[in-house]
Amino acid sequence: MTAAIATEGLTKSYGSVKALDNVSLNIEPGELFGLIGPDGAGKSTLHRILATLLKPDAGKAAVLGLDVVRYYSQLRDRIGYMPERFSLYHDMTVMENLRFFASLFGVNIADSYPLIAPVFRQLSKFPDRMAGKLSGGMKQKLALSCALIHRPEILLLDEPTTGVDAVSRSEFWDMLGSLREKGITIVVSTSYMDEATRCGRIAVIDKGRVLAAGTPDALTRHMSGKLYNAVASDMFGLLTRLRKMPEITDCYTFGSTLHLITTGRFDPAGAIGYLKAEGIADARIYPATPGIEDIFIQLTRDD
Repeated sequence: MTAAIATEGLTKSYGSVKALDNVSLNIEPGELFGLIGPDGAGKSTLHRILATLLKPDAGKAAVLGLDVVRYYSQLRDRIGYMPERFSLYHDMTVMENLRFFASLFGVNIADSYPLIAPVFRQLSKFPDRMAGKLSGGMKQKLALSCALIHRPEILLLDEPTTGVDAVSRSEFWDMLGSLREKGITIVVSTSYMDEATRCGRIAVIDKGRVLAAGTPDALTRHMSGKLYNAVASDMFGLLTRLRKMPEITDCYTFGSTLHLITTGRFDPAGAIGYLKAEGIADARIYPATPGIEDIFIQLTRDD
């Protein structure tokens, strides 16, 4: 089966800043694939190259078997792209924006409505509202509706949930699951590590490089070292003392606890005894289950 998206040695620089550094990926048809990384990791640059809006400096990228530089005009009718910044017309209504994008692609809204209906349903209650007056979640749904209006085979979503409330984020990912079931290949980037679990496969990206790729479960299973939680009333004192222990390779804040990555020589009971001698009498240390954020921290620290 031909990959829906394939990149090989993709490289792009802006002056002295290397936004992409030898990126090679294969994304299969019908996948919901996540690009996971912080701001500045290179996710937007990769999206723009795949959307045929930017040329790479080196390497190759093919979408639906077509080179993105040579066949950009053929690909634009087959790709839906939603940039990170809300890019629709603020002084046009919901329906005016939708009609405008339908006219650009020469499609009829009625023909596309079965695809966009789950996304557009809430927006249809106020079709005459100006796009600039919509809430963050509704702007997101309108942008996605416009990206889908021409029924694309590939959907590229650049940080679509940034600045959106938790309920809207969850609804958005439910919509993506429904679109994937219709056979659309989706590539979505995010800096929210918890969203990685909603993807079939992910690539962890930092400083323009792919540090690891695979299913979320596979990546977390291959974490080196055993992970523990640690809590105490004096969290700063706990952090500084645990970081002095040679059996702990990393110690960082994780929500209301600390996460410890340890070697095989680590003994929780011995660590608690050491902490008591250091004046932290109420420390608790117990096993933790690693998540994508832990993997990301370990990969970037190792890198």
